[in-house]
Amino acid sequence: MTLRFAGVDPNTGKDESPMVWVDDDRRELVVQGLKPDEELLTQIGTTEWVPGHRVGIPDHENVTRIPLRMAQIIRKALDDAERDGLL
Repeated sequence: MTLRFAGVDPNTGKDESPMVWVDDDRRELVVQGLKPDEELLTQIGTTEWVPGHRVGIPDHENVTRIPLRMAQIIRKALDDAERDGLL
């Protein structure tokens, strides 16, 4: 797996670090973020967001909170992946 660091939350402290990477081999964004609270998990897990699609979060998936202030970092990661022909 080849990870390329894209950026860290600009407002992060020493003990917190929402981050974004690009995984070249798997052609994915890798995101480290804040754990969701129970209210968010319940809302996501009980709402039919897409008609006919399974409700809930499958066991092999997870939900992560990312501060909106990281939007430019995520855009940069996507731009880098596109420039490198990964998209």
